[in-house]
Amino acid sequence: MEIPDDGTRYIFGTNNLDASAEFISSLHRNRWSSELFFKWIKHHLRTKKFWGTSENAVRMQIYCAIITYCLVAIVQHDMKLERSVYEILQILGISLTDKTHLSDLFDKSNFKNVKDRYDSSEPNLFNF
Repeated sequence: MEIPDDGTRYIFGTNNLDASAEFISSLHRNRWSSELFFKWIKHHLRTKKFWGTSENAVRMQIYCAIITYCLVAIVQHDMKLERSVYEILQILGISLTDKTHLSDLFDKSNFKNVKDRYDSSEPNLFNF
């Protein structure tokens, strides 16, 4: 298929010989959009793999991840935090068992790296 605007030529392989080149290229474009969506999910929502194999299980995991991301973004906005959503998720992830108020948690965490929060003399349960 050739793009008329800039003359770029794309070659797509298919076994559907009845479909037009425009249709095949639109399928590829839509598939690429899906790939970018899942890449964004894996990067921003920390979803590295899906726990279930059914459509419902995947949907539920995506919905939970999106809800978590939105809640953290709201906390970031309301508390006027200068940290990224990813960094806030890291801090929350290592502080799940703490009974610390959110404002205290982020006020005390003026460290550059989240792992610097714990002194090396303290035992670390997650250091394998």
